[in-house]
Amino acid sequence: MKSKITLAFKQCIKEKRPALITYTVAGDNTKKISLKILNSIAKHADILELGFPHNTPIADGGQIQTSSYRALKNGIRLKDVFHIVKKFKKSNPNKPLILMGYYNLIYQRGENNFLNSCKISGVDGLIVVDLPYPENKNFAKKCKKKSINFIQLLSPTTSKERIKKIIKDSHDMIYYISMLSTTGGKLKVSPKKIIQNYKKIKKINRKKNLVIGFGITNKTISSLKNSDGLVVGSQLCKVINDSIKKRQNPVTKLSKLVYNLKKQIL
Repeated sequence: MKSKITLAFKQCIKEKRPALITYTVAGDNTKKISLKILNSIAKHADILELGFPHNTPIADGGQIQTSSYRALKNGIRLKDVFHIVKKFKKSNPNKPLILMGYYNLIYQRGENNFLNSCKISGVDGLIVVDLPYPENKNFAKKCKKKSINFIQLLSPTTSKERIKKIIKDSHDMIYYISMLSTTGGKLKVSPKKIIQNYKKIKKINRKKNLVIGFGITNKTISSLKNSDGLVVGSQLCKVINDSIKKRQNPVTKLSKLVYNLKKQIL
């Protein structure tokens, strides 16, 4: 049986466009608002990434860090993340949802307990930023047994030999970090160069779904649409941050933003 992530990519291929993948932080700024955001943007996004809040998010830039810290300050914990996922999946059973975060929270809960919670709540995939290949092989196998996609990461500095090994061991989706930076940074390389690097990776195995993240905004997304998927996160978190400062509800603004992003890749 094909995973929901694979089915989402297949549908995008039929429509001759990349998958639009959104990222928000679970519980920002409350569980209720976070769930409303997910339900709203799910109408336009193909796959949703949900970050579990962390007090030292080393790969994340300022916008996502602010979202994460605010969620923690408001008392959001891992059990609340699974509660949000379960509620979302009840209304959107076929929409793929990927959890993204850091390994120490998984370790503290226990790998098996964590994956059981993922399975019960309806998580489709996992990105664990600080658990690189090959150290992640055992955990990735555990994920596969639970029918949860473990998503491997590649970067511009990953060697060709290492890329081959990672792709061989990967599941339904691989995440290409476009530049050496934290999330939300200004693109340090041109979209043309990113696509050139992307195509080199795709030549190794064209069957695996390879998405691009970091530095993707409404200004760059249309230049990168010759890809399997594009991840937009910091721009969404900025809308949430700005809305909260102005004491506005971010749900409508986010829905409009994701709708406009989708239009640019059609």
